[in-house]
Amino acid sequence: MTKMSSMMAASEYFAQTAAPANGPGGADWRILIFYGFLFAAMYFILFAPQRKKQKELAKMLAAITTGDEVITTAGIYGTITNVKDDRFVVRVADNTKIEVGKAFVQAVVKKSE
Repeated sequence: MTKMSSMMAASEYFAQTAAPANGPGGADWRILIFYGFLFAAMYFILFAPQRKKQKELAKMLAAITTGDEVITTAGIYGTITNVKDDRFVVRVADNTKIEVGKAFVQAVVKKSE
């Protein structure tokens, strides 16, 4: 009988100390705030610097004129001889010109004067 009563006492004890169920809404708002902060941090760490870099590249490409010395993403150095809508004509050697897409110009090495 004492075993039975001690088992009942133990089950009543555990039943009373069980975690209370959350009411409607409970901790859901905390999770939403956490995900909001996570998204904001990811935006400022990953997306904002990349967008800034793209804007700087677009500004640089718009400023390229004939005579500028550039380097392409393939590592080819050359001088701009003609600017077209979607590409540049680049002189890489005497009597050697190539057409390069605007997106493939990496940097301006030397501006023309």
